[in-house]
Amino acid sequence: MSNNSTFLWWAALCAVSAINILAWSAAAARAHQQAKTLPADARLALRLQVLLSAGYVLGCAYRSAFPVYDVGRMVIVDSFWSSVAVGRSVATVAELCFAAQWALLMHAVARAGGVRWGLRVAQAVLPMIVLAEICSWHAVLTTSNLGHVMEETLWGLCAASLVVSLALMWPRVDRALRPVVALAVVMGVAYVAYMFNVDVPMYWTRWLAEAQHQHLPLSLSDGFADAASRWVVSHRWADWQSEVVWMSLYFSVAVWMSIGFIHLPARMLAPRPVTPR
Repeated sequence: MSNNSTFLWWAALCAVSAINILAWSAAAARAHQQAKTLPADARLALRLQVLLSAGYVLGCAYRSAFPVYDVGRMVIVDSFWSSVAVGRSVATVAELCFAAQWALLMHAVARAGGVRWGLRVAQAVLPMIVLAEICSWHAVLTTSNLGHVMEETLWGLCAASLVVSLALMWPRVDRALRPVVALAVVMGVAYVAYMFNVDVPMYWTRWLAEAQHQHLPLSLSDGFADAASRWVVSHRWADWQSEVVWMSLYFSVAVWMSIGFIHLPARMLAPRPVTPR
């Protein structure tokens, strides 16, 4: 396929990101009005969802405008702002925001259902994703895909723990909230299936190829210097094809989930006492 395919895909990413920003703006305006009628705890939770979603939406929009294939140092836009050092920093902040949104959702569901162990699961989300981000940085700095294998495995395991927990709590939550929990479970199952059937195997295959070709990883210091100063401009579809599926889903569906968290029912956010279960 021609370079035009790459530009069309890139233009589609940018267009979706522009729409996402508008959608977030509408959701934030609605949340601002809704917050006026909520108790203090629920108002704080709603505002946190709005701010965290902003971090993820804007981070994904930035990465759509400046796509980068981290390990290969491959970019579409010939600019320092496309560099791995910048792109990975933006991604780290955005992904931590998204993970925090999931942790807040889990916390709200556990609290609404009065499930103490669910609160502990919610507390484990961010530490797992922080570790995943460390693995990701190790991969992009050393140019070894083993770090990505570990990163994506951690994301998959974190999502799986959330899915199982939400499914187990589903009968215990208010009937009006069950559709929200059920939707989160369904989307979580799809995400986990993708991670362990597509994403993790892809990075595992790349790591095996590195070993076969006796690829020598960079040191962390050399890797940071390389990530901040070297980028390879490519508009060839063949170079980007392996990144198209995950980037397209990541910068669209995942962002819609982030914005959707702002629309959580107010009663889910309302404070409730937690009794042991």
